[in-house]
Amino acid sequence: MVGASSLQPRLLSSLLGDCLVQSKQPLSKLFHYNPGSKNVSMQLTRGLSGLTDFLFNRRNLDEVPNSTRKRLRPGKISPRRLVPDHIPKPPYVKSRKPPGIASGPEVHDEKGIECMRASGRLAAQVLEYAATLVKPGIKTDEIDEAVHQFIIDNGAYPSPLGYGGFPKSVCTSVNECICHGIPDSRALEDGDIINIDVTVYLNGYHGDTSATFFCGEVDDEARKLVEVTKECLDKAISICAPGMELKKIGQTIHDHADKFRYGVVEQFVGHGIGRVFHADPVILHYRNNYDGRMMLNQTFTIEPMLTIGSINPVMWNDNWTVVTEDGSLSAQFEHTILITEDGAEILTQC
Repeated sequence: MVGASSLQPRLLSSLLGDCLVQSKQPLSKLFHYNPGSKNVSMQLTRGLSGLTDFLFNRRNLDEVPNSTRKRLRPGKISPRRLVPDHIPKPPYVKSRKPPGIASGPEVHDEKGIECMRASGRLAAQVLEYAATLVKPGIKTDEIDEAVHQFIIDNGAYPSPLGYGGFPKSVCTSVNECICHGIPDSRALEDGDIINIDVTVYLNGYHGDTSATFFCGEVDDEARKLVEVTKECLDKAISICAPGMELKKIGQTIHDHADKFRYGVVEQFVGHGIGRVFHADPVILHYRNNYDGRMMLNQTFTIEPMLTIGSINPVMWNDNWTVVTEDGSLSAQFEHTILITEDGAEILTQC
């Protein structure tokens, strides 16, 4: 159990797990803690008021109500894969302590922009390759193995590997898994949906992208969720431009999700990215009053996560895997974008 005295202010990001984000709020005002309780409730500022009541270390127990689909169960995790010594590694690899979100936006000069384009392009190629592996019977660990090899063959480092102790090179989030699924011995089944989240570290810069794919014959309910989630991302990117309020991203996503009565997960966010994996600004995917505007030559991710049912996340005991509380399906899409004079350039597409 984590006592309040040992906690620091935190915000949960796309791949932060239990890592920390600094806040100006006093600890006592951020967290409400009851001795003997397994839950820690976050009491946040107006801009972050939706990030509340996150449930830690609760396990999903039963089959999904009104469905033949069984809830996910943890599989066996294989040993950590090796990366050749000649491939440059991000600084956090030497420490199991998550670095959190770095203060200050990632704004680049011409050289930095070209490096971001290169890392984004490789991330897109890796994701495109990973998509070809999705089929009934393949284990998520086999996807991780293939992706790991593809990344290092291209002279890059798989950014998730060793980030705050994350044991694998890619995140594979199946069905009700919202994010941070650890590849393991579970084989994909016909009708599954799977989000594959790829980040590469190439020449000192990170490129981050994800998409949700169909495994075999997927029902109409799942297909519609995936389709609308992708539309939410596309619509959010379309309004990006220098000077645009960051909160417009959340409004755009939430407005579109509402049309289909889908939930928008609030506890996980997009983020600045570049020379560091996670940087300012925090990108909220729901309606909010968070301050901040987009800057020319800035890079960040947008990565909405939608659900058919509950938006409440439950974290497994591995401290990474996050699933919907009611076992309902969740989908996610993500791009790294560059703010340009004309709007936004998607860096993570082939």
